[in-house]
Amino acid sequence: TPDVPFTPWIFVLAAAFPTLTDNVSLADVQAAWAEDGPPLLASQATVDAFAPAWGAPVNVRIMPAEELLDNAWAQRDAWAIIPFQELSPRWKVIAIDGQSPLRNDFDPAAYPLTAQVQAPAPNYDPDKLTVVAMTGVTALVRATAFGMEQQGILYPARDIGTWLRNADITHISNEVPFAEDCPYPNPVQEGVVFCSDTRYLQLLEDVGTDVVELTGDHFHDWGGEAMLYTLGLYAEKGWPVYGGGATFDEGKQAALLEHNGNRFAFIGCNGKGGGFARASDTFPGSVHCDFPWLEGEIARLKAEGYMVIASFQHFEYYSYDIPDVTKADFRRLAQAGAVVVSGSQAHHPHGFEFVGDSFLHFGLGNLFFDQYGVSPGTEQGFVDHHVFYDGRYIGTELLTMRFEDYARARPMSEGERWDLLRTVFGGSGW
Repeated sequence: TPDVPFTPWIFVLAAAFPTLTDNVSLADVQAAWAEDGPPLLASQATVDAFAPAWGAPVNVRIMPAEELLDNAWAQRDAWAIIPFQELSPRWKVIAIDGQSPLRNDFDPAAYPLTAQVQAPAPNYDPDKLTVVAMTGVTALVRATAFGMEQQGILYPARDIGTWLRNADITHISNEVPFAEDCPYPNPVQEGVVFCSDTRYLQLLEDVGTDVVELTGDHFHDWGGEAMLYTLGLYAEKGWPVYGGGATFDEGKQAALLEHNGNRFAFIGCNGKGGGFARASDTFPGSVHCDFPWLEGEIARLKAEGYMVIASFQHFEYYSYDIPDVTKADFRRLAQAGAVVVSGSQAHHPHGFEFVGDSFLHFGLGNLFFDQYGVSPGTEQGFVDHHVFYDGRYIGTELLTMRFEDYARARPMSEGERWDLLRTVFGGSGW
């Protein structure tokens, strides 16, 4: 239509989610378009947008936009070019020359996959984007705490802290209470009754904590007074908590956060229950899973316009795959309407599953906890950057790390990362 102006649109290079490639050059994309490289999928409208600059496509399979995702999953080596607004969680976004529209430091001016399109408005606005970092186990105890005493309280985050600070909302699942009478850490402590020195709160501040999950097995370890003291410390910092609290009714409520117009409800529980989840009408603790209530509450929050992120403390398995009986609990919350269901309990990374467009990660591994050397798997971990745009969950970037010692992890090398992703994608049946 002649009266519709030309507007710059952001396009993304995407592939099926279980793809290893993280970054390519513009030259790689143009080679795939023109002659050789991975099969390239696109809609006619996308081809029309790039043909003036790139020439007629030689190697592009043109198909209706709604068929691209299924074709990419069927042909795993294929790439696709899609407009930013057509992103959905089962795609993996591949960065181009180090720039990805999924990141909150994205610079459109430095990004080559843009085209002039006849459209009433641009399709990307940084003020509508939110990156949420979900993490695994935090337990600032034993050899981790001893390392902090020796190397400095901020030592565990030295190499991965930017992953947490750079997210717009950072989730921490801290299993352990703070206590004023917590003894000096023993790196070879035999029992598993834990507390953390109040000074260690500085680490959680340093990584930009925004919301604290309290579903952990060890929240009650130091008694009721330490739990209430810990809740007070979080309240002083202005950090909402969920999955545990001063009473069962308080602890089961979702933590509500908003950023760039995106509204989030974090909700969770302890799937083991029993002595691990002691919150009651009169006693603090983590909350057991009341599934009928949770399903109704997730549906209610979704109807109110919240994107629900649900997380569990659940049974621990030292393997990449986990039993179906545990997966069933994750699926339940996704079917109720949670867009992300995340396993905070795992000391060993687990696999993934999609339920519709909801993303299930059954376990991320440790974030700050001392299981270095227990098994190769306990030396690996994930931080998941979930990305939301204009009230919609659009995708996830998986960040991978490896423990160097009992207290500190570092980003994986490409070889280490690909080994882990191959294993975990395989364990996910992908």
